[in-house]
Amino acid sequence: MRLFRRRADSGSSLDLLVVGLGNPGREYAKNRHNVGWMILEELARRHGGSWKGKFSGRLAEIRIDGHRVALLKPETYMNASGGPVSAAARFFKVEPESVLVVHDEGDFDLGRLQARKGGGFAGHNGLRSIAQHLQTPEFLRLRVGVGRPGRGDPRPLADYVLSDFDPAEDAESIVARAADAVETLDAAGLEQTQQQFN
Repeated sequence: MRLFRRRADSGSSLDLLVVGLGNPGREYAKNRHNVGWMILEELARRHGGSWKGKFSGRLAEIRIDGHRVALLKPETYMNASGGPVSAAARFFKVEPESVLVVHDEGDFDLGRLQARKGGGFAGHNGLRSIAQHLQTPEFLRLRVGVGRPGRGDPRPLADYVLSDFDPAEDAESIVARAADAVETLDAAGLEQTQQQFN
């Protein structure tokens, strides 16, 4: 049985709640910190999802190979993401192990992916907020490497992640591969995704 698949008695009609972390506002749209939103937008585009306002964010419901998947982009700003996530989880009656949070990772080289369940927060206040609201850190995560400031770049990491991807970094390819990883997680589970993408 797939690790994250809902329990038969949970009452949920949802297979997976996918949360992309980001900040609202046009000025943030192409920031490295908003890569989670970019990946959800790619999944909605691939599977014909349309966005509506719900849970203090934007929600799209899609089907991936017959599985019902909800995509959520909280619009509360990154550090207060937990409220919308817990509201959506309660509404859909999904357990934390059926919640996948897609987020940027400044400690990873550009484009590196890591699927995992649980773990620490590494200073990521969006993850900390979600764990507080779900009352557990044991939710699924897809960490997407956005790199760090290069040699001679004086910006602290916090400023760097709030800058846009450079054209040479090919953000589209990173987003597409991460969307592939989400689809694999839904289809084949965490272990297969780790073997294929980590």
